[in-house]
Amino acid sequence: MSLVSVESAGPHIRVVTLDNPSRLNSMSFALVSDLYDALEEVGADNSCRVVVLTGAGRAFCSGLELEHAGAPPGTDDLGRHRMGMRAMEFMGGIVPALRSIPQPVIAAIKGPAYGGGMCLSLGADVRLAGHSAVFCGAGISNGLSGTELGVSWLLPRAVGTSNSAEILLTAKLVSAEEALRIGLVSRVVPDDELLAQAIEMGERMCAFSPFGLALTKDTIWASLEVGSLRAAVDLENRTQLLAGHTGNLNEASAAFKEKRPPVYTE
Repeated sequence: MSLVSVESAGPHIRVVTLDNPSRLNSMSFALVSDLYDALEEVGADNSCRVVVLTGAGRAFCSGLELEHAGAPPGTDDLGRHRMGMRAMEFMGGIVPALRSIPQPVIAAIKGPAYGGGMCLSLGADVRLAGHSAVFCGAGISNGLSGTELGVSWLLPRAVGTSNSAEILLTAKLVSAEEALRIGLVSRVVPDDELLAQAIEMGERMCAFSPFGLALTKDTIWASLEVGSLRAAVDLENRTQLLAGHTGNLNEASAAFKEKRPPVYTE
């Protein structure tokens, strides 16, 4: 039985759900392996334009499974140190895997998003929070480093260095309202409206060209890693030129003149 489900919410939206509510969707190796499989599935689905990532039950993801973590795949006959490194690489790679799929990812977060769960949410392109959402960088409170799964790179870019350091060094609980104030999420909504609003946002995205959506996601992420404004502008210039060759701009202009929604084939 898979611990991650994939369901359609309309022709172009897929909802990926962490589905082990009895363990608050904690990150066992089995769940993360199933999440890799789900991301590979939706990433290869050419009809899918937007992905919504959420958690079943009352939590988004409570972080690393401490009691029943299991073993990472492909580690038979490895010694302790090699297995440890393989395990870290397996867990750490799930956030880049979210970045790597072509579709924008909207995280719909309710309840705990602790430790690796908070890191997982940072791999999404947009984060929406239910009123019950609570974020915590739990690693430091478990006797470990507070940095894992790319959080030391992602969190300062989302909320700034001081807010990031406070979250990771003190294991403070960040409510949905504070998350909105510091920029960790872009919207806070009632829990019972959360998934519907995430899907509605996805539907608005689906009105745009799929190629434009994918290029925009890629460029946003790539520009976080370039070293200068000029490099970002150079990348955008080439991206925009590439998009211009699809014919989508002509379709948008024609639709505007004809007072109809555009129909994009690219």
